[in-house]
Amino acid sequence: MVSYKIEWKTSAGKELRTLPKAVISEIVERVAHLADDPLPPGIKKLAGAEHTYRLRFSSYRVIYTVSRDKRIIEIIRVGHRQSVYRR
Repeated sequence: MVSYKIEWKTSAGKELRTLPKAVISEIVERVAHLADDPLPPGIKKLAGAEHTYRLRFSSYRVIYTVSRDKRIIEIIRVGHRQSVYRR
């Protein structure tokens, strides 16, 4: 199985750095696993978007898109569940 390349939007990287350190390491580890399986169990497709998904970790969410033809996963947003869906 060919793995996907993971790309972080600059804004998502900035959002990640504002989170607690223990949460950052866990989120980075879970995102790294997406390279092998971009749609593991527990992933939910977001309504109104064709290729956008949500990864849950405790009270935090990672919003990402999957481009199957280019084999790229782009991390769009990272944050607490109360604020990650706004914007």
